[in-house]
Amino acid sequence: MTFPNAKGESLSARLDEAEGDPRAYALFAHCFTCTKDIFAASRIAKVLQEHGISVLRFDFTGLGESEGDFANTNFTSNTDDLVSAADYMRDNLQAPALIIGHSLGGSAILAAAARIPAAKAVVTLGSPADVAHVAHHFDSSREEIIDTGEAEVCLVGRPFKIRKQFIEDIEGACIQSSVESLGKALMVMHAPLDATVGIENAQKIFGWAKHPKSYVSLDDADHLLSKKADAEYAGQLISSWSERYI
Repeated sequence: MTFPNAKGESLSARLDEAEGDPRAYALFAHCFTCTKDIFAASRIAKVLQEHGISVLRFDFTGLGESEGDFANTNFTSNTDDLVSAADYMRDNLQAPALIIGHSLGGSAILAAAARIPAAKAVVTLGSPADVAHVAHHFDSSREEIIDTGEAEVCLVGRPFKIRKQFIEDIEGACIQSSVESLGKALMVMHAPLDATVGIENAQKIFGWAKHPKSYVSLDDADHLLSKKADAEYAGQLISSWSERYI
């Protein structure tokens, strides 16, 4: 599937459609510089699909098969992309009752949740409480980015252009107030030994949130949930937990 973002650029999406009459629709946001087809996203979506939940996952602007220039994107544009996806689902499928985000995608889900009124339940997976946390990926190029306005950095083995506006945007973003006023059920999922986003981030998000809220330890899973058993475990828990709310 494709749908337009706020600028009219076409974003590429995939719908893992449950058989028969789905009990709900979910929207999944992938991790920073990942795509909708990263293993964790595809495996969790498959598990939810098997449990009667249809899942839409998409490539953020400038990533995967979506149009647009990644260099012009930032955390704010990611949240706008999520709202565009939810609006597309509402108009063409069914509004998402469940919204899920992995890593920075989870932080974006929290920031966008107030603009997705149909969502009743929110899930984060290894998500940072401080959006500026992602800047550590290009610390060595920070001075060049600030001085010249942009720099090419290597992330997950691929070159990406990072501009000064991206740094300014993430440093100005704060999700605490969004979490405190969420008004939706929240499940925070995090691995205690996550080497990319520390467990203290989950503690902060959980502490800010009001009930109903739940915390699930992902045991020895890595940040990307690259083991099939870990991704399936997360998917099964999301399905069981969300049933009360959706």
